[in-house]
Amino acid sequence: MVTASNGKPTPNDSAPDHQVVVIGAGPGGIAAGVKLKQAGIDDFVMLERADEVGGSWNENHYPGLEVDIPSIAYQYSFARNPNWSRLFAPGAEVKRYHMEVARRFGLYPHLRFGVNVVSEEWDEQHHRWKLHIDGGEVITARFVVSAVGAFITPKADPGIPGLTEYRGKLQRPSDWDEDYDLTGKRVAIIGTGASSVQITPSIAGQVGSLAVFQRTPVWCVPKPNPKIPRAVQLALRTPGVQAATHGAVLVAVDVLLRAMSNAPMSVVRPTMRTVDATAIAGYRGLLRIMVRDPQTRAGLTPDYGPIAKRPTANTGYLLSFNRDNVELVTTSIERFTEHGIRTSDGVEREFDMIVLATGYHVFSDPETYTPGMVVGRDGMDLGKFYSEHGLQAYASVSLPSLPNRWTLVGPYSWSGSGWHAFVEMTADHAVRAISEARRRGATFVAIRQHVHDAYHRDIYRHGEAMRFYLAELNAHVPTYYRNSQGDSTYIRPTGFFAARRGHRRFPFSDYEFDVRQPQPATTVAKPKRPRRSKTENPA
Repeated sequence: MVTASNGKPTPNDSAPDHQVVVIGAGPGGIAAGVKLKQAGIDDFVMLERADEVGGSWNENHYPGLEVDIPSIAYQYSFARNPNWSRLFAPGAEVKRYHMEVARRFGLYPHLRFGVNVVSEEWDEQHHRWKLHIDGGEVITARFVVSAVGAFITPKADPGIPGLTEYRGKLQRPSDWDEDYDLTGKRVAIIGTGASSVQITPSIAGQVGSLAVFQRTPVWCVPKPNPKIPRAVQLALRTPGVQAATHGAVLVAVDVLLRAMSNAPMSVVRPTMRTVDATAIAGYRGLLRIMVRDPQTRAGLTPDYGPIAKRPTANTGYLLSFNRDNVELVTTSIERFTEHGIRTSDGVEREFDMIVLATGYHVFSDPETYTPGMVVGRDGMDLGKFYSEHGLQAYASVSLPSLPNRWTLVGPYSWSGSGWHAFVEMTADHAVRAISEARRRGATFVAIRQHVHDAYHRDIYRHGEAMRFYLAELNAHVPTYYRNSQGDSTYIRPTGFFAARRGHRRFPFSDYEFDVRQPQPATTVAKPKRPRRSKTENPA
């Protein structure tokens, strides 16, 4: 470290505050922290804007919260839990699991809570990142792992006029006031996504009346959720049992994704049309069994395929509409009023409480990346780049003009598994690259432009079937699986196992490694700026 006579670092000091900064301490951040420890890298800090680990499982604690895939598929391979209480674990139990993993692997000494990173700026002269913190602090890091997750921030504004005029109680799934007494209250829920599907049956028996405002019907199948018997918990302790069970499911999902991404479109198009039509007809039959009122059944019937939006599972949701105090409202909302909601037919309903279950800003939307949020080499602005060129990244984790930086949940990243399985493998990628840089004494690591472009062309080609399904066959339905540019950057179409192999075995020659030179930055050779891939996005 170079110091002045007063002992303070000079402006040319290149030593960063930390070798690695992990942004976020949700499932991805915890995976990254554990992988860093296992790789023998101890000089890292985890910056978390909340007051505890767990990400969404720390923020959300609304009534009825539970996982929507079996618990044994919702955990780390390095920390399998045989003691889940139910087939689909409740939210509080999932939060405790993440806290226990962080404690077991010694992550708490690396954690800083209440730290919100507002922007990231690449320092070319010193080969490090400057992270600007809400409040003015600047933290520098040689390497950055962005683990902010899939659901970045809740949508504060539902896009309906008059929200500030409403004088009743507002609740959000991400900020639920458990002290508010719902007994006998007139309640509205806006939205029919995953959180609404869980909240609705959980409060229907307590409130005086409940109106569910629906823009788009949701696919919701029954979900029996029995307690896991002690004998089964003991069996799950047997080495290999959980891994084999989870692996069998991953194989089935992998086969489906690979078949879809490799089949000729002449086969894909009629097959998808037939599958959707058959599924919709079958769902009508399920509704006839579960919902008594014909008009309500008609309102709950989707006119789109079962995977065009995030499907849900909850036995109580559909049954809730058989209650006398629960109403489905399909008329569009015109505005909020002082005492409730007015719909486009002029009817005004008064409510003591309104639940805004209107979703999140998601990693696959270009609008999520605002200008100035991440600025790399030669002023490359990630928000502007994604707006102009579409979302793309080598293996979903790396861009040429963002050296020394990896994203755990990036473009085309979800591979059909539980979140933990895929953030583990993207964390593997980041830590493998960082470890190799440290072995070489390199201060600069960037994916090569031609490697990135070749990867993007390949992944875009494999996504043709999914784009047809989301942007043509089901173009009429709003979904975060299809972004504003008409692309399906949420899903990695090539399958789970190919993705895992790629993250664990990528050639180091795919990356450029370099060492910071003592000469001025103008004499350091710079990689070419990112170019738009030859494959055009449909933006």
